[in-house]
Amino acid sequence: MGRLEELAEGAGPFTTRLTWRLAEGGVAVWESRAVRKRGVLTVRPDERTEAVSRPADAIALHRLRRLNTAAAVAFTIGGALFGLGAALALGSGSPMTSASVYFVGGLFFNTGGYASLLQAINAPRPGSTSDRLETGRWRWWSYEPMRIDWLSTFLLFAGTLVFGINLLNSFLHGLSAQQANRLIWAPDMIGCLLFLISGQLALVEVCHGRPRVLGWWIVAVNQFGSVLFMVSAIADFTVPGTGSLVNAGVANWGTLTGALCFSLGGILQAFERP
Repeated sequence: MGRLEELAEGAGPFTTRLTWRLAEGGVAVWESRAVRKRGVLTVRPDERTEAVSRPADAIALHRLRRLNTAAAVAFTIGGALFGLGAALALGSGSPMTSASVYFVGGLFFNTGGYASLLQAINAPRPGSTSDRLETGRWRWWSYEPMRIDWLSTFLLFAGTLVFGINLLNSFLHGLSAQQANRLIWAPDMIGCLLFLISGQLALVEVCHGRPRVLGWWIVAVNQFGSVLFMVSAIADFTVPGTGSLVNAGVANWGTLTGALCFSLGGILQAFERP
């Protein structure tokens, strides 16, 4: 089938939905998250017929399914470990034990972030002259900052890497307040900010969805977790005059509840698959 005119929708420079009329009649609708997560294009042959989901080929669906599983499992385990680390910090666990649990959880967040980025990189694309999605060759990396799904997942992955710096530095001992803020607190704040920006872009990407759509809930839960992480990071600032944290309780509870949000988001993501 050939295309006639197209209608692009989105926010700012980003396109989140693309609708085009087919030469044989009817319309096809491409939505960024639906294609990236479930590998489907929506096609309505005519006004009297209900819209149907037109899936990509088996290769694309197999890729997306495996990457979605990897990301979902990684964020579920990573969130659970971050929650455990915060629980140990709230209890009687030693700081070294808590830091070790956080670090292992951070590795799972790294894995989930990269799997999410690979899912955006290797998502099928609209065909140039058809009502079907086309599958490209497998890629480990791309640079597509004008695609909202790529930018959102790239910032998410970058945030997990910055958190890794924060978690590594947390093993250091005998730091002054200034050193702790520079080596531990600053990377934590940067990572939280990247998570928030990534989450905001993800919200824009699902702006056509409604609360009854699973993808909307996943994005909302993860963004709430990012907000809680930011609250935790602010409370984790070391006051130079006293050498103590702004509020250790808020910092630990913010990390605990935020981590549980990401773990819940990972569980929900397991059901948003091709």
